[in-house]
Amino acid sequence: MTGADVLLIALGLVAVGAGLLVVTTRHLVRAGLYLVVCLGAVAGLYLVLTAELVAWVQVLIYVGAVVVLLLFAVMLTRAPIGASDDLDRPGWPAVLIGAGTGLGLSALLVDAFRWSVVELPEPGTAERLGAGIFGSWVLPFELLSVLLLSALVGAIVISRHDIGARGGEERR
Repeated sequence: MTGADVLLIALGLVAVGAGLLVVTTRHLVRAGLYLVVCLGAVAGLYLVLTAELVAWVQVLIYVGAVVVLLLFAVMLTRAPIGASDDLDRPGWPAVLIGAGTGLGLSALLVDAFRWSVVELPEPGTAERLGAGIFGSWVLPFELLSVLLLSALVGAIVISRHDIGARGGEERR
């Protein structure tokens, strides 16, 4: 067992442990912070596998944008961030459904691929990836940025009660 193998196992355990904490914690903000740890461990896995570009995209897009967007949504909507006893439900149906789905997908994966070796294509470069994104995918990329900007403006408008109030009176 090499050092890379030990590092892969350690980062995998951190990612799985943090993922379990995300779905089992009762605090929404803590779940977001555990998600940061989980996604950071996945980025570390990519670094160990020498996929530096994918690792940095993981950090920038998921850790930097998605988790920050989640935390801003919690803060802007003034959602309850602590433990909530009124929303608790028994967990055993979710465990049964998750275990059944996991076993079914595992059986499907083993049946589909058996123990065959899959030929991998030649690795891509950052230059080819950039040419693809900013060449043929530039319009969807820009449309997505406009959509995210409009969602952010909408969240700010919804969270501010003084916008649209008439003559000094505030909406509640």
